[in-house]
Amino acid sequence: MAGPWKDAREIIVTTTPTIEGKLIQEYCGIVVGEVIVGANLFRDLFANIRDIVGGRSGSYERILADARNQAIEELQAECATRGGNAVVGIDLDYEVIGDTGSMLMVSASGTAVKV
Repeated sequence: MAGPWKDAREIIVTTTPTIEGKLIQEYCGIVVGEVIVGANLFRDLFANIRDIVGGRSGSYERILADARNQAIEELQAECATRGGNAVVGIDLDYEVIGDTGSMLMVSASGTAVKV
C-alpha cells in the first residue's frame, strides 16, 4: 500500500467537504468501496416474522453494519493507494439488486485528499 499509512483504517473519513482544523493540500481523486451481500433464506424468514410483531431485525442490522464497514474500509484502502490520508464528502448508498432482490449492494464514495 502506497503512502505513509501502515493501516488504511487510520485514514480520516467524513461526509463533510472539509475537515475542521485541517487544510486540504492535494486532491487525489474519487475513491469507491463496494460490497455486495446475499440474503439468507432463513434469516429473511425470521426477519419477516420479527417485522410482523413490530420488532427490529437484528440480523439485518448486523449485515448492514458489516457491509457498510467493509465498504468504508475498501474506500480507505483505495485512498491509501492514491497517496491520500483522508476521504472527504463520503456518500453511502444502499441498493437492492438481483432478479429477485436477494442481494444488497453497499457503496461508499468520496474524494481522497492529503491534509
